[in-house]
Amino acid sequence: MVVEQTRAAALELLAALSPEQRSQFTVPFDTPDHQVWTYLPGDRPGVTLGSLDVGQRALAMRLLEIGCSERGYADARSVLFTEAVRRGLAQASPGTAVDLGSEQRYFLRILGDPSGDGPWAWRINGHHLALHVTVVDGAVGFTPQFFGAEPAKVQSGPHEGFRALPVEQDLGFGLLHSLEPDQRAIAVVSDEAPGDILTRYDPIADPSVLRRGLPYGDMDGGQQALLSRLVGQYVGRAAEPIGQRTWKEITDHGIEHLTFAWAGGSEPGTGHYYSIAGPTFLAEYDNTQNDANHIHSVWRDLQNDWGRDLLAEHYASHG
Repeated sequence: MVVEQTRAAALELLAALSPEQRSQFTVPFDTPDHQVWTYLPGDRPGVTLGSLDVGQRALAMRLLEIGCSERGYADARSVLFTEAVRRGLAQASPGTAVDLGSEQRYFLRILGDPSGDGPWAWRINGHHLALHVTVVDGAVGFTPQFFGAEPAKVQSGPHEGFRALPVEQDLGFGLLHSLEPDQRAIAVVSDEAPGDILTRYDPIADPSVLRRGLPYGDMDGGQQALLSRLVGQYVGRAAEPIGQRTWKEITDHGIEHLTFAWAGGSEPGTGHYYSIAGPTFLAEYDNTQNDANHIHSVWRDLQNDWGRDLLAEHYASHG
């Protein structure tokens, strides 16, 4: 269902674009920069949300809505809203129409041909938001996935007190504070948090750069439930079939191998960081910049970033 809905939405968007827009929007699936991405400000290849008209932008957001769960879509809109607040855009002001794509420099791109039988992909990429959706033979890959926010909590103005991506922080602190002293001695790998996520925006995530931390198998039932909920904050952003498949992969490879590592302060307002890692799953959360009011979070699938597993099966079965 998700695959066909995604295909239909992509084709509807392409049909609504001008020839010039389509030439910027589409590239071959094997384009050399297929796995080049970043969450920093700046230009990317593709067409920006802000360059689309209202109808085209609605179709683009429909692609995002289909690929995400209801919460994941709300989180993505929260990132766009926070960016608008940060930049002081009129669309974030009270009493104005909230069109989160207007004036926004988030770049959309389609790789390959959604109307054909071969693999194809679409992505949205800009400051603090990066989703890479790969469609192969009736299955979907959803990573690399990055969500961030600056500010994490709006400190002044009409939106004072608004928090972006609050649950990732709250569950992380909740799990940390639930640990017994001997567990905490293992989970806390450094008194100082790194200045950013350690895997950065590398095309292939390297789990060896992370410290191991406390294994799931060494936690009690309540702590395990908290860690499971925290993992769910990341995989639960994907449309339900994608999230379910990811969770099955985590459990099939042994959920007891998941580890939770913490670095930095133990209270909000101090720089803090955590990572969760297992044989197939990696997530990082960092909130250190701008006086610990600037979130970077990432989910990497160590087997299926960019649809690698799906593509391997496709090419094996198609010669």
